[in-house]
Amino acid sequence: MENLTFSLSKGRLTDDVIKIFDKINMKTNIDSSRKLVFECNKNKFFLSKPSDVPTFVEYGTADIGIVGKDTILEEKRNVYEILDLKIGKCIMAVAGNKDISGYDFLRVATKYPNIAKDYFDKINKKVEIIKLNGSVELGCIVGLADVIVDIVESGKTLKENNLYVIEKICDLSARIIVNKASLNVKHEKIWELINKIKSII
Repeated sequence: MENLTFSLSKGRLTDDVIKIFDKINMKTNIDSSRKLVFECNKNKFFLSKPSDVPTFVEYGTADIGIVGKDTILEEKRNVYEILDLKIGKCIMAVAGNKDISGYDFLRVATKYPNIAKDYFDKINKKVEIIKLNGSVELGCIVGLADVIVDIVESGKTLKENNLYVIEKICDLSARIIVNKASLNVKHEKIWELINKIKSII
């Protein structure tokens, strides 16, 4: 397997992704240093903010990206989503501290304005989307918003702040995305890699 460039999410998924590559005997040389680009056996791996991974893949800077489904949905980049890696599992949900079934209009705090808008459009609910970058739970707690849209893993943070899941929007996990041109030009190499990964997940 040669001459592929990978954009990987820097953060909670990194260690699990490295383990997947180890299992298929594909070395990455990624370590705990502050380096961002790593090379091994003519393949190149670089770590980036999750929201940038689909951008690198769409523009062909990376042939392959590994990133959460939440980022794929939010960024709406023109890439192929090829494989669910079954790691980093969680959900995207509407959460809050009250019954909202009778509300005609909602204020929604979220880090994911596109996902939130698409969901509420689908259920024909009028909303005002308020983008937050920090602890989204504060949107409900301090009265900025009626509900939040956010990733829920264990639900512990919600519970500790007297919030609960009102509606699940979708399941999330890490996915492999591929640049469309790369899939044509490097078809055999990419599918060889995908099939190896499929065999161990």
